[in-house]
Amino acid sequence: MPLWQVFIIAVGLGVDAFSVALALGSGAVSFRQAMRLSFSFGFFQFLMPILGWLAGGHLLALIRAWDHWVAFCILAAVGLHMLVRSLKPEAERTHIDRTRGWGLLLLSLATSIDAFGAGMGLGILRSRVLLPCVIIGVVAGAMTLAGVRLGGRVSRVFGQRAEAAGGVVLILLAVKLLSI
Repeated sequence: MPLWQVFIIAVGLGVDAFSVALALGSGAVSFRQAMRLSFSFGFFQFLMPILGWLAGGHLLALIRAWDHWVAFCILAAVGLHMLVRSLKPEAERTHIDRTRGWGLLLLSLATSIDAFGAGMGLGILRSRVLLPCVIIGVVAGAMTLAGVRLGGRVSRVFGQRAEAAGGVVLILLAVKLLSI
């Protein structure tokens, strides 16, 4: 597979990570949290195609039946929480660090499920997998970092409304996943 095609695939797979990072960046995200998010999203985008490549085509039908529902539930829950949180006065807001623990793991998984399918496609094409997966992971990590930074800038301009908009974006992204 030519490198230009791998980059196009990588950008396509990284769009979900960028969108989630943009929404999360609308809240207060430190440099350390942004790097943790970027690394985790990039790592999962690297790992999932390898797992898809190893799993082969026989699991594709099983996974395709429910993958969009898992991603929908995770993204909709996070988006709804962000939206509700943005409507509360500052004094009543609780801070949840989505760049740690289960939150980070679930978001990383939700944004990389499609990469699993891409890995199956690479396996079906009998394509080499390591270089494309490295490119996919690096591009997703960079797109995540860009999303967090852009979300932070938008938040500084629009304040609490940016977090509300971020929550709405995640909910819309979740709904979009159901139509795929």
